[in-house]
Amino acid sequence: MNRINLVGRLTADPELKYTASGIAVLSGTIAVKRQFKNAQGETVSDFIRYRIWRKSAEIFANYTHKGSQVALGGSLETGSYDDKNGNKVYTADVVVEQFDFLDSKSESTQTNAQRPKTTKQATTDPFANNGQQVDITDDDLPF
Repeated sequence: MNRINLVGRLTADPELKYTASGIAVLSGTIAVKRQFKNAQGETVSDFIRYRIWRKSAEIFANYTHKGSQVALGGSLETGSYDDKNGNKVYTADVVVEQFDFLDSKSESTQTNAQRPKTTKQATTDPFANNGQQVDITDDDLPF
């Protein structure tokens, strides 16, 4: 079984890109605090790379930013490549299959250049008749 669950904060704004075939892919790093402190009494964090694909990547990009607290669930994918000096570099990324936003609503509405601008909705009654209130009582409702 290859399953990973992480809770932490994003270290930077997520990077949303598209493959040549138009598939969305988002990558970034999440800082996850360890359960214990080091010998100097300091809290230690791990910085773990993650990747999200397709529509989930676009949603994640629209609602998160540097510092957002999130929960990520997925699997660990390892790999390797040779760097420009011929040294083998090993990689480990979490391929995210599900996520949750953990910030409060006020924290998640901080400015984000990638986030679409929201507009205020009309405060008029959507059920009004030519600007007049609809005359309906609880007895008129079928439930």
